[in-house]
Amino acid sequence: MQKPTLLSGIQPSGVIHIGNYLGAIKQWVELQKTHHVFAMIADLHAITIPQEPEKLRENTLRMVKLLVACGISAKGGSVSDGNPDESVLFVQSHVPAHTELGWILNTITPLGELERMTQFKEKQEKSGLYAGLLNYPTLMAADILLYQTEVVPVGEDQEQHLELTRTLANKFNNRFGETFIVPKALIQKDTARIMGLDDSSKKMSKSATSANNYISLLDEPDEIRRKIKIAVTDSDGTVRYDEEHKTGIANLMRIYRAFSDKPLEEIENKYAGKGYANFKSGLADLLIEKLEPIQKKYEELTKDESGIMDILMAGAKHANSVAESSLATAKKNVGFLARE
Repeated sequence: MQKPTLLSGIQPSGVIHIGNYLGAIKQWVELQKTHHVFAMIADLHAITIPQEPEKLRENTLRMVKLLVACGISAKGGSVSDGNPDESVLFVQSHVPAHTELGWILNTITPLGELERMTQFKEKQEKSGLYAGLLNYPTLMAADILLYQTEVVPVGEDQEQHLELTRTLANKFNNRFGETFIVPKALIQKDTARIMGLDDSSKKMSKSATSANNYISLLDEPDEIRRKIKIAVTDSDGTVRYDEEHKTGIANLMRIYRAFSDKPLEEIENKYAGKGYANFKSGLADLLIEKLEPIQKKYEELTKDESGIMDILMAGAKHANSVAESSLATAKKNVGFLARE
């Protein structure tokens, strides 16, 4: 039985933290067993807000190494042959079809649909109003539709974008004939929203101004202990899960559950009567233990980056072959004159 196709992307900007890992990367790794995964480094999306060119290149390479270190199984060479047991790991800008289909989708997307996007409203206040930021959702739709994607793992903050993708796929199919699969969302609600360590009312952020907001996948043990020690809780002192009244400790308990695979009740029982200091110490030890193999693999990849470039070349080759096929069908159905 053929595995369903799944696509997900992550931008090469900011610090990659445990919220990214739990909400996206860890899920991708697990889904490799049951899905044919296209794992995309979304550098075209990253430049919708200003980026330093050299920093963008460094962040892109670091992101690829981190994904491989976390368990994305993509081998240089063999993945280009479509090995179903491996993910297709590639950089978005290495596949020109993304921008070409993005333009086509722009022509059937009402301006009002783009202006009502929540993330557009939030980001334009910080970065200004640019066409690329406005058209972000149509490029995201192109990313998904090019690979005839059946499943897209999304956080709750991306549901609106995926719904627009579904709308555009149906609209295109109805107007020009069956061209794209209409994708479905896969939402992991338990760990999709890991909140900031310094503010449990806001999502942990790659672009946070304070490093105390997150635990980076590459943080040293002492830094992990420091950040967990000062993470916001409350004055109650009881390790008890209560999302409404104990948001800080509830957030830390969700992190503990996600990395330990222990139910919340077992965590509560383990730290009953022991206070926050003991719980935080245990959480820090757990994070250090779980992040160590990722950090070790990352260092190995950093020492010899030729293998990473092999993976990216193989991924781009396979991604281009799939994307170009979908794009060719879309262009034919729209009425473009084919090149002989």
